[in-house]
Amino acid sequence: MRYRRAIVDAEEPTEINVSPLIDMVFILLIFFIVTTVFVEETGTEVDKPQAATATQLEKNSILLALTAKGEVIYGGKAIGLGGVRPLVARLCQSEPMPVIIQVDQKASAGLLVRVIDEAKLGKAKNVSIATDPAAAN
Repeated sequence: MRYRRAIVDAEEPTEINVSPLIDMVFILLIFFIVTTVFVEETGTEVDKPQAATATQLEKNSILLALTAKGEVIYGGKAIGLGGVRPLVARLCQSEPMPVIIQVDQKASAGLLVRVIDEAKLGKAKNVSIATDPAAAN
C-alpha cells in the first residue's frame, strides 16, 4: 500500500519554469530595438517630380521638404527659409552630411534655389533633389 501512495504522489503535475524563456525574449526584443534603423521622414507629403537619372543616396542625410505653398519643413515642423542654414550647420557639426530636398512639383523654383543656397552656406556636403523613384524604371 505504501508503494501505491508513492506512485500517486509522483504523478502530480510538474511546473515548467518559463523565466529563462521570458529573459531570452526580452533580450531579443532589446537587440532588435537597438539594431533597428529608423527612416526619418520630413513629415509632409509632396508630389515629387520624376527623373530618368534618379539614384539612391546615403541613408545618413538631412531631409527637407519644400511644399507647394512655399513652406520649408524638417521633421514635420515648418522651419522656414531662415531655419535651413542653422539646422544644417548644427547637424553637420560632427561630420558633413548631404541634404536631400523633397520638392513639390508646384513649388517655386526661386525658393528652391534659395533653400539650396542656405543648405550650402550651412556646410552641407552636397545638396540633392528627391524625385519619384517610379520614373527611374
